[in-house]
Amino acid sequence: MGPADFAWLDAQRTAHFPADRNVLPAHLTLFHHLPPSACDELLRLLKGEVRGMAPVARITGLISLGRGVAYLVASDGLEVIRDRIAAALKGQLTPQDNAPWRPHVTIQNKVPLHDARALREALAPDFRRRPLTIAGLAAFYYRDGLWEPIADYRFNRSVRSPRN
Repeated sequence: MGPADFAWLDAQRTAHFPADRNVLPAHLTLFHHLPPSACDELLRLLKGEVRGMAPVARITGLISLGRGVAYLVASDGLEVIRDRIAAALKGQLTPQDNAPWRPHVTIQNKVPLHDARALREALAPDFRRRPLTIAGLAAFYYRDGLWEPIADYRFNRSVRSPRN
């Protein structure tokens, strides 16, 4: 994400995510679990994708995660990127990553249902659709409860998002 979007979403996550479970900053997940054997291919694919224009994206709504809340993200360009990577890694994706993708940034999770419902209701009246800058693509290893960065690639060219 761009710095301003990241700061806003990460502040939301810090304010609403249970502190003992908030081990990652705000992020938008393309894939949940890829096998380590796909790492070299993934890095090659990510490098190729960031050579182009950064995709236009928007935060379009609040969604319930059951026991949490997230901001829904719409981006045709990011969906195309994800589809290309998924096609290249066909046969290596988990059932979760083969399922339809619902891009979002989680700001609360693993709380009682009534707390999640209350947060969504509290945020809804002031919610406004807004642009979201997609600055790059990154990959991480998950190791014993910790996330270890593998690579972080920035788009070579950015695009201004429409304001409405």
